[in-house]
Amino acid sequence: MHILVTGANGFVGAHLVARLVSAPSALAWTRLTLVDLQLPAYDSPGISYLAGSLADPQVLEAALAVPVDVAFHLASVPGGAAERDYELGRQVNLQATLALFEQLQQQANPARVVFASTIAVYGSPLPAVVDDETPLRPGLSYGAQKLIGEILLEDLSRRGRLDGIALRLPGIVARPPQSSGLLSAFMSDLFWKLRDGEPFVCPVSAEGTAWWMSVQCCVDNLLHGALIPAQSLHLKRVFALPVLHLTLAEVIEGVNRYAGFTSPPKVQYQLNPVLQSTFASYPPLASPAAQALGFIHDGSLEQLIRRTLGPAQEASPVG
Repeated sequence: MHILVTGANGFVGAHLVARLVSAPSALAWTRLTLVDLQLPAYDSPGISYLAGSLADPQVLEAALAVPVDVAFHLASVPGGAAERDYELGRQVNLQATLALFEQLQQQANPARVVFASTIAVYGSPLPAVVDDETPLRPGLSYGAQKLIGEILLEDLSRRGRLDGIALRLPGIVARPPQSSGLLSAFMSDLFWKLRDGEPFVCPVSAEGTAWWMSVQCCVDNLLHGALIPAQSLHLKRVFALPVLHLTLAEVIEGVNRYAGFTSPPKVQYQLNPVLQSTFASYPPLASPAAQALGFIHDGSLEQLIRRTLGPAQEASPVG
């Protein structure tokens, strides 16, 4: 089995590749092709490394030189960066995605394509409950570009040229504390700041609600998406994943409790109206179609934090 991973050195991509390398029985691959701007080396045979942009036709041609059985398409320019640099976002999020799908659909045997879409396709404001019938009104170029990818993937799957599935990823935590181009980076930053006993300036209200998922749970869902039989997907190819619906205050309290601080780090709330409306005003999410196929959320706030931060620490003072 030949597996292709684009965006293989990104936050989610690196965790997915690590899982594939450490537990190859999850998908019994014999060839693993990794594409990203920079790539680490893995101590495993059968891996091909393509350092470069998927938007480069030569990189794409090399990635598909051997027919692909499963493609995890994770490469993207994230929301904030795509909004600041429209041309770059369009080149990577839209044009490279269309080129990948168009070339994959020329294979003799349809590839299973697991496409990392985004909850940004919903836009705002949102209804009282988001479900499988909620209209899509993306308010960012990133969301619009991902939505176009969803539509093309569904159409090529309908035509039998691809065997695709698109998963709308929520806030995945906790990304490394560095510039990522993500407007939602504060959702990850709070984990690291509070874990290390540092003050945290929260740009949304304590009562702000978001959809949360650990990167380990995200990888579980991506792998599950690659294994669902095609006959189970004939009526639907795009899915909102089950999520934990939590306030910022709940997550902050949970992280402080898990870290074991007797005097929790100070949290200040400095409201950013754009971030509040875009990332902290989410209603409950109902995802019956995804749940029926076996997709999962983290189960509890405690499990989300445990998967994100690792073993709980001994109680310690702060300040």
